[in-house]
Amino acid sequence: MDPDVATRPMPVSQLGEITSLSTLPDEFTPFLRSIRRHLHRNPEVGFQETETSAFIRETLESNGLKVHGPIAETGLYVDIQGKDTGRTVGYRADIDALPQQDMKRVPYASINDGVAHLCGHDAHTTIAIGTALLLDSLRDEIEGTVRVFFQPNEEGMPSGAPRMIDDGVLEGVEAVYAVHVDPTIELGRYGLIEGAATASADRFTITITAPSSGHSARPHESVDTLWVSTLMLNTLYQLIGRTSDPRLAAVITPTWISGGEAYNVIPQQVKIGGTLRCQSLADRERLIRKIKQIVSQTVGVHGAAAEIKVDTGSPPVLNDERLIDYVRATVKELHGASAIYDIDLPSMGAEDFAHYLSHVPGALVRVGTASGPETRYPLHDCNFDIDERALAPASQLLTGVLMRHLEHPPVHS
Repeated sequence: MDPDVATRPMPVSQLGEITSLSTLPDEFTPFLRSIRRHLHRNPEVGFQETETSAFIRETLESNGLKVHGPIAETGLYVDIQGKDTGRTVGYRADIDALPQQDMKRVPYASINDGVAHLCGHDAHTTIAIGTALLLDSLRDEIEGTVRVFFQPNEEGMPSGAPRMIDDGVLEGVEAVYAVHVDPTIELGRYGLIEGAATASADRFTITITAPSSGHSARPHESVDTLWVSTLMLNTLYQLIGRTSDPRLAAVITPTWISGGEAYNVIPQQVKIGGTLRCQSLADRERLIRKIKQIVSQTVGVHGAAAEIKVDTGSPPVLNDERLIDYVRATVKELHGASAIYDIDLPSMGAEDFAHYLSHVPGALVRVGTASGPETRYPLHDCNFDIDERALAPASQLLTGVLMRHLEHPPVHS
């Protein structure tokens, strides 16, 4: 098969007229599939999504929508106003890819070396485009305004969400929704959870420095930076469940340590890096404070100096109960009760969608995309892929959710 034919977006004229949310035109599924494949084949990393942004703009404008932006460098948004101005609800999609090689043997595999959509953001963007087009076709039934926005750099740190907020994407928005594809959930099902849906994600770098290096035969004559680092690490590993709430998940994971190369020299400096993840904002603040105290006290006792840098990432995603109820009711209405997958435990992964929820209530919905071995690879795997039959029903669902939201009284955080 010619890759260009497999990935070229369908002409807009083939989309067909949309008059009912319950009955989508036959062309809608292949239309979204062609969009997703184009995006998958042409990925760009965070804040460099210029071609991606241009493609989103062209697709929406060619369908008669007015596109606002760029904001946050490569971000965009559209407002779909219904039969009255009323209130505004938001729907966010992330558009960036990972700096990782695509190893799939498919016609729509990435053509950009070392860059690939292995976290599903191409699907998120496609679903959002589909949702915007459905909403626009049904605008006479919308009791307010829906803002659909496309955010850059979800994967990076600092991420794109704070930039979008600073540039005003939440102005007038009372609540916001998002989706994330999930290869652990079967195609046709939607994962829902109230409260914590993901964890926070913060990075730390600890630098331990001694007055000088030492000889491995005489460690008592110098400050053994590696020994000090092991004492520090052992204490950090014991913090969870003693200084954090044992009923709420948290994890401190040092992931690298470096210092010295000679077998007979105690290095003057050792560096340690890792991450802290928490479901609770209170635990997050407490553990960051404790990590800094342990680093300072440990080196102080043993005559070394230390510098600790904490890069604050995304807070936990805390799903609003009322918004999840809207999603649950809409899933039942459009796809049946069996399509609901109740998530037992939050993910310890992170999602920068959480930044929006520091300002307004929100809900993150998991979209099942697994239907066989090729679509069960985990997120960020070099072979990650989805069953594209999930795209149209997900757009249909989110359209219904956003319309349902505006039919009910305002949500207050």
